[in-house]
Amino acid sequence: MEIKKLLFVTKFEGLCYDALRSLLVLRKADLEHVVFLNVIERDKVAMKRGAGYLKEEEVKLKETANIRFIDWAENLFEMGMEVGAYIEVSTLIPEILKVIEKESPDLIVIGRSHKSTLEQLYSGSDVNELVRRTRIPILVFKHMAEDKIVPEKLFERLLFATNWSETVVRMVEYIKSMKNVIGEIHVIHVVKDSALKSPDAHAVQKVRKSERKRLDDLCDELEEQGIKARAHLYVGDPQKEIEKAAREYQASMIVLGSSDKAAIIERWGGSISRHMSDNSIFPCLIIPGKKET
Repeated sequence: MEIKKLLFVTKFEGLCYDALRSLLVLRKADLEHVVFLNVIERDKVAMKRGAGYLKEEEVKLKETANIRFIDWAENLFEMGMEVGAYIEVSTLIPEILKVIEKESPDLIVIGRSHKSTLEQLYSGSDVNELVRRTRIPILVFKHMAEDKIVPEKLFERLLFATNWSETVVRMVEYIKSMKNVIGEIHVIHVVKDSALKSPDAHAVQKVRKSERKRLDDLCDELEEQGIKARAHLYVGDPQKEIEKAAREYQASMIVLGSSDKAAIIERWGGSISRHMSDNSIFPCLIIPGKKET
């Protein structure tokens, strides 16, 4: 699995060139082509009175985006990279899917969802809609501080959260493709309280030893690829414990998997990938599993 082409979806307000610059370390993982996408949603140019939208405002917003992209592209050209750009007045997710179909990127970068809680309840967040409709990994970029300073080493310390679903195989392969980029990785599995509720101490110890061995085996697999890896077993609510572990080990990013099953139930029941991408302060790399047939 290679990371040669990146789709950078930006509305500029929270995802600008400083964020893109922090991703250019992926050149060590074969990144050679960046595609920019700016979707001007129709409510941005809607007239307050009357039907339709204001053409002059559309032209202004499109030209402003074009000026920004030209400036960014010049910097990337100097590095010997290829660049493409799309600027559309449309709806975000359908337009992203169109560009995915045309460009076949290996990674999508997008900011966190800005939908309200009610909007997410009925329509889902933008990120999770993408996860449901594409198999391409999605990096939800976030500034981890109020001053909006971008972390210079985004891939320095990853927290790899696994629940041992079928997605873990694809997650591991994708991480291996970034072995020349990653500083170190902390692999975490969260055991639910119920799994340790037993009057038999030996049964409880068996669960702990079994889960720890799986973590150690996964770390050994990553170490064989030259990636420094450490295993951690937590107990409790997965969402809370993953966030806690990310803080404790000063993670620069959280890596999560997402399955078709999770996408079906997430709108009403919630999913870990949805919760973390929408609410965690940490950037989240979401790797969907293979499409179920």
